[in-house]
Amino acid sequence: MLKQRVLSAIVMIAVALMALFWLSPLFFTLVLSAIIVLGMWEWAQFVGFKRPIARALVAFMTAGLLFFPIIAATDYIQAAKFLTDSTTPFLFLGCIWWVIATLLVVSYPKSSNFWSKSVSAKFIFGFCTLIPFMLGTLALRFYQYNSNEYQGTFLLLYVFLLVWGADSGAYFVGRAFGKHKLAPKVSPGKSWEGAIGGVFTSALIAIIFLQSAPVDVFGRELSTISFVILSTITVAISVLGDLSESMFKRQAGIKDSSNLIPGHGGILDRIDSLTAAVPIFATGFFFFL
Repeated sequence: MLKQRVLSAIVMIAVALMALFWLSPLFFTLVLSAIIVLGMWEWAQFVGFKRPIARALVAFMTAGLLFFPIIAATDYIQAAKFLTDSTTPFLFLGCIWWVIATLLVVSYPKSSNFWSKSVSAKFIFGFCTLIPFMLGTLALRFYQYNSNEYQGTFLLLYVFLLVWGADSGAYFVGRAFGKHKLAPKVSPGKSWEGAIGGVFTSALIAIIFLQSAPVDVFGRELSTISFVILSTITVAISVLGDLSESMFKRQAGIKDSSNLIPGHGGILDRIDSLTAAVPIFATGFFFFL
């Protein structure tokens, strides 16, 4: 199992790096859309759709909802214009959703009385989780693309490394000092000590990054304090991505979102933290830094 997990991780990292550095805006958008479609295929289980035909129908409808707008907006995509008056509200919607998700997780299982039997509510939760993540990923990846084609690549990679690094910090601190459960009814393995360790790790990563990177690494000079605050908020919210998926899986009575990735579970199991982190960081970077 460990060998399988390591090999899968190596393949995923290699594929992700190739996509980040080599794909044009249109092809990157199409590949990311395919990931979102698979994510909604997995999310259908949370809704209660266990039969393959029902889940395939959800995936087909998601593909239609994504690909038709992509075809209509091909010129904007090729010009790397992802944040427009029409799309920006979806990014803000993602931020609002994670505030609501916090309340749902904190009050679980009581909160499930309001949504567990509602198919529409759970599909709306899936939409609010995946679509802002998709938009934020595209906006970050193709930031200043026309002047520097790889500017946004490093910006998005920073968010990935920030979340993964903080997750590692949370794991080791939690293993060493974890005594107080963060959300025992949702994810018994997480502790407050681990979460705090992850936040401190993110602050350390942000400080080291700004000290070692060029002043204009992202095309403009950034305030150290503001950047560190945004990084720590991003990581704090990223924990909710993991917890909310755990909550939905627990309610649905499943362990993994799927078995698409050998040794790792499903797509949602791999991107759960990023679905929360990316829209939060993108909103802060584009509108508050």
